[in-house]
Amino acid sequence: MLGGKDGRATTLYRARNAFASPLRYRVDDRDLFRIVEREIPDAGEELLAIYHSHPNSEAYPSQTDINLADGWPDPLYLICSLADPERPVTRAFSIRDGAVEEVELVVG
Repeated sequence: MLGGKDGRATTLYRARNAFASPLRYRVDDRDLFRIVEREIPDAGEELLAIYHSHPNSEAYPSQTDINLADGWPDPLYLICSLADPERPVTRAFSIRDGAVEEVELVVG
């Protein structure tokens, strides 16, 4: 998860995958509580993005990603495709009410 202020991500918050699987993910409940309820507020930040990788598919939200975004409409979703390990691709999306919209990702 990425925290920050004014739309600028400044802090990386690591969380475990509750499924411990390269094919599915869900943020571990304990990590989710720790990050969202304690660490981000204590830092005076807001949750800006949730990121994960797609080891074998394109950097685009799967139906599972869309379903998991329900209830989390504000953060962006960053997906890194590792389908071609020599050329990873990272894209950013807004997911609201099941609608996926790509947004510009500015790194710098």
